[in-house]
Amino acid sequence: MSSLAPLKKPKPFVIGITGGIGCGKSTVAALFREWGLEVLDADAMSHALTAPGGAAVDEVAAVFGEEMRAPGGGIERGKLAALVFRDKNAIDRLSSIIHRHVIAGLINGVADAGRRGLGAICLDVPIPVREGFLDLADYVIVVWADEAIRLERLAARGMEPGEARRRIRMQMTESEYSSLASTVLRNDGSQAELRERVAEIVREQLHARGIRLLRTEPVGGPADLGDEGNIEGDDVDHRPLE
Repeated sequence: MSSLAPLKKPKPFVIGITGGIGCGKSTVAALFREWGLEVLDADAMSHALTAPGGAAVDEVAAVFGEEMRAPGGGIERGKLAALVFRDKNAIDRLSSIIHRHVIAGLINGVADAGRRGLGAICLDVPIPVREGFLDLADYVIVVWADEAIRLERLAARGMEPGEARRRIRMQMTESEYSSLASTVLRNDGSQAELRERVAEIVREQLHARGIRLLRTEPVGGPADLGDEGNIEGDDVDHRPLE
């Protein structure tokens, strides 16, 4: 007598969040966390890859030189950034290393969410790559802000204006990001306005589908007004990878 195969857990509804440096995609991700959604953070994954013991440390050192290793292990991010942000080919090489590991982490994370029976999950990803983001996301949110506001946020991080403009220019344009979006969230108004827009998405995309969340209302509290920058995350690439 044959036994029945176990029922396969359905894939969770995936909300993809993306946007250029200084636009505030991590702010939006934090607002979804207020509703109790889990967020897979590509920037955090990227950071861990080049931290001491990170999976990409040896590969990065092999490509860019042993001098990129930090004394305590990991990669000297400042030294690496100084190199790659002046050489498009170097950026492409670094991106190919980091993206491969991050994409695997996102795919595995969504699969794990499905196994645990989560109804929805968010992906916080700076570069809207085809595999591991666009092909996973059911609903893509592009977070955007005027350049002057982005420059203010980057200056608050300690980035020089010229460097900030150069990094913005290396990334995708607003129209390129928007062409991939299910919706565009402007993050150059008040945080209350942004929070209400996120609540609308929760109601229209999740509640309307009968997806139950851990919370029926957001917990509230402060959300970061700008995403944390690091060379492996929202600053690395300048075009989506196929």
